[in-house]
Amino acid sequence: MAQTNHIEKVAIVGATGRIGKQFAEDLLKTGKHTITALTRPDSKGTLPPGVHPIQANYDDDSSLISALRGQHLLIITLSVLAPPDLHSKIVHAAVKAGVPYIIPNTYGSDILNKGLVAEDLYSAGSLQKCQEVESLGASYIAVVCGFWYEWSLALGEPWFGFDIKERKVTFFDDGKTKICSSTWAQCGRALAALLSLPEKSEGGNGLSVEQWKNKPFYFNSFRVSQRDMLDSLNRVLGTKDEEWEIRYEKTGERYQAGLEELKRGERNGFAKAMYTRVFFPTGDGDFESTRGTANQALGLEKESLDEATKRAVEMVESGWTPFG
Repeated sequence: MAQTNHIEKVAIVGATGRIGKQFAEDLLKTGKHTITALTRPDSKGTLPPGVHPIQANYDDDSSLISALRGQHLLIITLSVLAPPDLHSKIVHAAVKAGVPYIIPNTYGSDILNKGLVAEDLYSAGSLQKCQEVESLGASYIAVVCGFWYEWSLALGEPWFGFDIKERKVTFFDDGKTKICSSTWAQCGRALAALLSLPEKSEGGNGLSVEQWKNKPFYFNSFRVSQRDMLDSLNRVLGTKDEEWEIRYEKTGERYQAGLEELKRGERNGFAKAMYTRVFFPTGDGDFESTRGTANQALGLEKESLDEATKRAVEMVESGWTPFG
């Protein structure tokens, strides 16, 4: 670890992607880190100014080890379309390179919630990624931020239940179950705030990175319901409920329908089941109430729901899609 008791050298896999770029930019703003981006030789992505690129062949263990040697912390961000074995390859290489801290590609998931681990189709894999890091001798920090707000609101009905373009919404149960959700910007600020802390407590006092060693790192932007989202959309768009087609669906039935769609090979069935499970009226999606968050301790700013909603609306209007 750095002799200065701070994490200085940070490597990022996926620094040209949406969340990876956000992390890089916010870490650079602190002036406390040297940021290295692992890039493929054929990569055409644009890195934020100030990020040092290093080419690596993700299919070559020795290439990855060489690229990661000397780093204090590795952040892994991968596309939903990435090969399923890629994460493990990167983790193994990072451990062999002597990287002490790894932030796995597990964004959003509460890995300590047994109900979600058992049923939401995502958290079990997230927990396994974290356990792999620890079993190999490195330390993980699991970023638990809830669903990304703009992404989930803009993507369509299988996600947060909204079709903004068509002015349609499906409320899960009564639409009033609150969950935790974060903007991309809040994710960047939270990670920058965490990695600005001393690696170990100085004199036994104060916050430190090691307090989140092999643990979830809980933070959020909003504790929000679908009803809150529709109210925000009405303010942003200047609409009223009467201008939306509103339907209701029981979460248990919707969850099962998503599973059936997935069995038939329908990709959106995964999103439908995963998101619906988090909205169950059991409170599983509201980790702010059950676990608490680091927001206040790290001085994270209070955000405007309407500003975040406005960004989601602009994404829809631009024709944005993350799936190519």
